[in-house]
Amino acid sequence: MLDTATYTPRLRTHFRETARPALREEFGYRNDMMIPRLDKIVLNIGVGKAVQDTKKIKSAEHDLALIAGQKPVVTKAKKSIAGFRVREQMPLGVKVTLRGNRMYEFLDRLVTIALPRVRDFRGVNGRSFDGRGNYAMGLKEHIVFPEIEYDKVDEVWGMDIIICTTAPTDAEAKALLKQFNLPFNS
Repeated sequence: MLDTATYTPRLRTHFRETARPALREEFGYRNDMMIPRLDKIVLNIGVGKAVQDTKKIKSAEHDLALIAGQKPVVTKAKKSIAGFRVREQMPLGVKVTLRGNRMYEFLDRLVTIALPRVRDFRGVNGRSFDGRGNYAMGLKEHIVFPEIEYDKVDEVWGMDIIICTTAPTDAEAKALLKQFNLPFNS
């Protein structure tokens, strides 16, 4: 077990020593507080099959806990929708918000291990920014993460990953994520 008081993730050190000075020079920031940084990473698994089988939520919750390293929150339906057979307060997915060291560790595993394991991977879409410096991407299979044992998986889940930054523009956020070696294809 790592001592969290003295341990600093590799990407956090890289940000302090390399990325921050590079961004300061590229955009001409006057002080360090203007330099964009990572705020949080939100992971979400939508479990549409939970309408027929509520045990699927437990499976997705267990797998997301392994990937994130912390307990996820079960998301529930706000309204009943008869066409989808959804009732109010029915569990429909799981999500987790990562901050601090866990966020940097997850981003490191995503870039160095998980994305290269994706079949036919040619980079992530460089236009998936929301206009406020946040980046969203999806994975079709959660089994690309090394924490998931393929033999013990009963269902392969798709996964949304939202990287929130303090950058005011998409160009600044893209420059920040490029410093973390996120492989953009455009």
